[in-house]
Amino acid sequence: MAVVVLGVGSAGCGVTAGESRLSADAATICAHGTYAWSGIRHVERLTGLPDRITYADGGYQGVIEPVSGTVYRPTVTHPPKGVGAARVIKALGTHLKTDNPLAGPSETAGHEKTDFFNEIAGPRQPYYAWDAVDLIEADFTYTCGLNQPVHGHVHTWDTYAGAFLPCSEPSEGAPAKVAAVKLCPAESPAVTGA
Repeated sequence: MAVVVLGVGSAGCGVTAGESRLSADAATICAHGTYAWSGIRHVERLTGLPDRITYADGGYQGVIEPVSGTVYRPTVTHPPKGVGAARVIKALGTHLKTDNPLAGPSETAGHEKTDFFNEIAGPRQPYYAWDAVDLIEADFTYTCGLNQPVHGHVHTWDTYAGAFLPCSEPSEGAPAKVAAVKLCPAESPAVTGA
C-alpha cells in the first residue's frame, strides 16, 4: 500500500523528468529582468600626450602618443545568462541617461596615435594638448523571474576627452595638469593654476 501512495503522490505533481529539466533551463535564462545599480564611479584617465607641439605652415601641429601600455577595454563580470555584456552596458547607459552610448565590449582606448594640426589666428604662444577617456565603473544586481539575483560589475567609458589649449589658460582635471606640466612654461597659468 505504501508503494501505491508514493506512486499517486508522484503522479499528482504532474511534472515529468523532461518538463522539470525544461523548467530549470527556463529559470536560468531570463533576459528581461531589472537592474539595481550601486557604487557608480567616474574617473578621467590620461591616454595620450604629444612630446612637443610645433608651429609651422600657419598652424600648431604634433603627434599624440599613448602614455603607457595600458589599453582600456569594456568588461562585465558575471553577465546574466541570456543577457550578455553588451546589454548590461546598454542598461547602465540608460540608467545614467548618457548622451552617447557607452563603449561596448568590442571597443578599445589608450593605444591610438593621433596626428593633429590646428590653425589658430592671433599671436603665437605655447599650447598644450592631451587625450583622455572618462571611465565609468558600477556594481549591479540583476533580478529576473524566480532566479537568484545575479551580482556583477561593469567597467566602460562614456566619452573620449582631451583638448588643445593655450598655456595662458589654467588646466582643469588631472590629465590636463599632466599635459600642462609637460608642455607649458613652468610659470604659465596652465601649470600654476593662477
